[in-house]
Order: sequence, then structure tokens, then C-alpha cells
Amino acid sequence: MTERPLLLLDVDGPLNPFRSRLAGLRGYASHRMHPADWMSRRDPGSRSARRGLRVRLHPAHGARLLALPFELTWATAWMHQANTMIAPHIGLPGDLPVIEWPELFAHDPDGLFWKTRPLLDWAAGRPFAWVDDMITPQDRAWIEAHHPAPALLLTIHARHGLRERDFTTLTRWAAEVSGAGR
Repeated sequence: MTERPLLLLDVDGPLNPFRSRLAGLRGYASHRMHPADWMSRRDPGSRSARRGLRVRLHPAHGARLLALPFELTWATAWMHQANTMIAPHIGLPGDLPVIEWPELFAHDPDGLFWKTRPLLDWAAGRPFAWVDDMITPQDRAWIEAHHPAPALLLTIHARHGLRERDFTTLTRWAAEVSGAGR
């Protein structure tokens, strides 16, 4: 295999453990952001719209992600705003590829997570690891049945975010995939 596997990365949950208390997250910093899609769903005069969205990010995550043997791609509802709003706070470059969803939060006729089908189209038969907090057993089965290459679906708890064990899992899986392609 000549290409590295893709790492399809969500923001909310894996990078922004939004279900946690900041006090319980070592090394994380809290930021107030005004992402356009999130803001469009709020009453402009509401307190939440004025204050913005609280985003908890770990500044070392970018270097850890860049050290992994993957091609990074944003797989998040933040889309291009992940490059401008998230990347600078964690040390990622601001020009990573972005999956552009045909419709955010679209209802799937088979009950799959709204990202699953477009994500598989984006991967275009390449090996990938998908890091998200919303992956279901149904998504796993569907991807296994419809994707010809290896795929790791790594569910991250939105209370904890990416942990050491997740980086270890990603590293091991990439090594296995690279070894299988020789």
C-alpha cells in the first residue's frame, strides 16, 4: 500500500469532550466560539448566541494526531470552520481536507448515522479510521458490508474525548493495515 490510511476526525466528542466538566479535564482549555452553522440554529438575541459555544480543546492533540501514520481529514459538522476555529487551538495546519456533507443532520432511510454514507463515499475504497462519538453498531455493520478496505470505527465518549488508549489503538491499527499491504 502506497497511501497512508485516512483518519476521519470529528470535533465534538473526540476533540471537544462537551459532556465533561472542564475541571475534570487535565490539560484542556475552554474557548468560546461562534461557528456559523451552530449560530444559525440559535435565536440571535439569545444568551447562548451572544456567549457562543463553549469548546474544550487540548493543545497537545494536534501534535499527537500529526504524529500518527494517517492522512487527516475533518469529518465534522464544523466542516471548513474546523480548519479556522479548531486547528489553531490544537496545533493542526489550517488546510486539512474536509468532508463536505450534502446535508447536515440528514435523516437516513435505513437509520444510519447521517455521516456514514457520505463518509464512505469520501473514503473511496481506501482504508480509514473514523473517530466519532456517534458511531452505532448499525453503522459498523453497514460499513463492513459496503467498504472493500479495512476500516476502524473508533467510538469516543463525549465525556472523555481522545485518550491515550485511543492514540494507541489508532497507531496499532495503522501498523496492521500497513503491514497487510506489503
